[in-house]
Amino acid sequence: MSEQYDPQKVEEQAQEYWNSHKSFEVDEDPTKEKFYCLSMFPYPSGALHVGHVRNYTIGDVIARYQRMLGKNVLQPIGWDAFGLPAENAAIQNKVPPARWTRSNIENMRSQLKRLGFAYDWRRELATCDPSYYRWEQWLFTQAMKNGSAYKKNAVVNWDPVDQTVLANEQVVDGKGWRSGATVERREIPQWFMRITEFADDLLENLDKLDGWPEPVRTMQRNWIGKSEGLEIDFGIAGRGETLRVFTTRPDTIMGVTYMAVAAEHPLATEAAEDSDDIAAFIETCKRVKVSEAEFETMEKKGHQLPFQAVHPISGDAIPILVANFVLMEYGTGAVMGVPGHDQRDWEFARSKNLPIVQVIEPDDDKSEPANLEEAAYTPYGKTINSGQFDGLDYESAFDEIANHLQGLKVGKRRVNFRLRDWLVSRQRYWGAPIPAIDTVRGPVPVPGDDLPVVLPEDIVPQGEGSPLATSEEFLATTDPETGKPAKRETDTFDTFVESSWYYARYCSWDCDDAMLDERARYWLPVDQYIGGIEHAILHLLYIRYFHRLMRREGLVDGDEPVTNLLTQGMVNAQTYYRDDDEGRRHWYNETEVDAKRDDRGAVIAVTLKSDGRPVEIGGVEKMSKSKRNGVDPQILIERYGADTLRLFSVSDVPPDQGLEWSDRGVEGAWRFLRRLWRMVHEFAAGGEAVAPDKDKLNDDQRALRMQLHKAISKVADDVGRRYTFNTAIAAVRELVNALAQYEDDSKQGRAVQAEAWDAIIAMLAPIAPHICHELWQVLGHSEPVIDASWPQPDSDALMTDSVELVVQVNGKLRSRITVPAGLDKEGIEKLALDDDNVQRFIEGAKVKRVIVVPGRLVNLVVAA
Repeated sequence: MSEQYDPQKVEEQAQEYWNSHKSFEVDEDPTKEKFYCLSMFPYPSGALHVGHVRNYTIGDVIARYQRMLGKNVLQPIGWDAFGLPAENAAIQNKVPPARWTRSNIENMRSQLKRLGFAYDWRRELATCDPSYYRWEQWLFTQAMKNGSAYKKNAVVNWDPVDQTVLANEQVVDGKGWRSGATVERREIPQWFMRITEFADDLLENLDKLDGWPEPVRTMQRNWIGKSEGLEIDFGIAGRGETLRVFTTRPDTIMGVTYMAVAAEHPLATEAAEDSDDIAAFIETCKRVKVSEAEFETMEKKGHQLPFQAVHPISGDAIPILVANFVLMEYGTGAVMGVPGHDQRDWEFARSKNLPIVQVIEPDDDKSEPANLEEAAYTPYGKTINSGQFDGLDYESAFDEIANHLQGLKVGKRRVNFRLRDWLVSRQRYWGAPIPAIDTVRGPVPVPGDDLPVVLPEDIVPQGEGSPLATSEEFLATTDPETGKPAKRETDTFDTFVESSWYYARYCSWDCDDAMLDERARYWLPVDQYIGGIEHAILHLLYIRYFHRLMRREGLVDGDEPVTNLLTQGMVNAQTYYRDDDEGRRHWYNETEVDAKRDDRGAVIAVTLKSDGRPVEIGGVEKMSKSKRNGVDPQILIERYGADTLRLFSVSDVPPDQGLEWSDRGVEGAWRFLRRLWRMVHEFAAGGEAVAPDKDKLNDDQRALRMQLHKAISKVADDVGRRYTFNTAIAAVRELVNALAQYEDDSKQGRAVQAEAWDAIIAMLAPIAPHICHELWQVLGHSEPVIDASWPQPDSDALMTDSVELVVQVNGKLRSRITVPAGLDKEGIEKLALDDDNVQRFIEGAKVKRVIVVPGRLVNLVVAA
């Protein structure tokens, strides 16, 4: 091989070797410890971006490292192929989504292979393949049979022009993102999965996931939202009915001054029949996004209803209003308004001139007193203005009020969860069909022998509702029990359904007669999962839920699907812009500008390459098409090679932190690999080297060997435990620098250098595998580096005959001394006191005390 580094040739030859030897195809081996490494699979958008490169490089480094530890490593890949972007692209391009998706998969597959990731490609799956979604359909039918999947009415964002449900993100200023039509809140039949039946288990098991980042566990705890409170029935004046609410603050019940119900509540519906104003208000509520976040920040509005509630303790009449901030699908669809002690209730009461009553005060003299003219008083405290319940702290008030209401049979203790059942149906075409049949008896599951329900792939959607709803060929079926004509369900699954179990299907990738087989028990749980923290709640909660469904069917063991989770940071890049004379902002890519830098390398001025006009320096932001600060990894691979891109993507910061993209950083990685190539070839040209003879090494040789084995210890910890690949790479680079300055062509000198080069190439192999594949052979090895063992530190090399100690006088550094290892305290004191530099600072003074910290320092306490 030429001493000129040609990454395209090197990488092609390495990949040809891996492919021909099926290096990364792996099967179950009970004699070896397994390691299942998985990165969240990509959506086939058409091309990889550098965020993909970083994410999958992180996973590949971990997988290759674990392989070098001798483990049986599985690292698969696939495609999260269903979804709205493909359907929208198909509408725009007038092609079937299936064709667009599969073309994108072909392109992105070739890009992933070009990066040299150690995937078992036999196991590749695409969620749009019937052979895949068949089994989630089967699991759903099992859930239908045991009541864990059901259909009921739910409020959604409805586009009346496109005749479809919109996600909250698709509602822009109250209008459909595509049609521009005013979006309605409409109640339509939807399919749900009963995730709430596992709420306690999902919550309690978070404490066992000590390999997950605490922020992710906290977000899931908050999302599940377990709370203990009271369910209270308020009477409705003149009617034999009650209005039920749930509260975690029963200590404030004597401060209730109004009740609020959702727009869809039966009381609101009844009132609207006799009032145009109420009907109009309810209609405006239906045009609001169905998002909790939106409800928290929007203006609180309401309309009084012609009903009054009856306070269960005082008997006072309380007005009932319909309000836009109450959600029918959360809790009971009604809330008790306590404006003195809830900020939302306070704001609403002020806008409606409703009474505000204080029933809680601070329970100590140090807390700020309530000022209900300015805001609600929300802390816990002591009850006041509460009659028989005055003077109680929160716990005591909770218990006494609960007992009182239970005695009146109008209240009971209850544990509530914020978590709601998962709405899994979508009125879209490009998704896995929900396996249900609408019969006169109601919806029934499709029989197992009739699965999969195959989505027709030759349809070009027009954007107005799902074409499945008008396809007689798809709709027509029969009632499996009676044989009478029936209609097939036309809703498709939320794409989170497909991504909730793919990790398990990789284990049984070619199983045709079951969702999973015994191989899943060998590989699961996933030992290391890598993906973005933006998936903390939905995806990472849903895979935990699906694992429990599969466990109930006897398909998997264990409580959790993933043992360790790594959430990688975003890739960010500098932005550049210029505002034209009309105030329009134009964004520019880094390749379109020239940057002038100061002596420290900081950018101080930027101009356009095209015409020299000045350009403003924007912020460092997440890469995006709109800001034009994205980078095409394909161009970089063609220019520098895959290894350069891989090396840079993990060399600057730890994986869990955001990476700031830098062309200079990429060029630095490229220079390092060229230098590595040249130095290894130059060393190998000197002939074979023997193993070091530890007893014949001189001081310089021992020093280099000590640095080597310190680096081996550090890199193993950085890569294997801490996942701080950036500091591991820094340690390797320091070692390469030491070799560059080392001049010793003696037999033992070359022996130590050979040992160092072997370790360097082995330690870099998971990060830059192609160049290391070649350089490992240049160093004289016959087996590939992927089959080599990870280098182990030699404890003898780490031992030293002497130790350098810091010497302080009255706590200030005055000198450094080298002492024999193991020297006693008296000997260290004498050497410190005799040191010339120390003598200058203690001359003529009395040494009152000598403090020796073994292996670190000596501090002389001297009288002034």
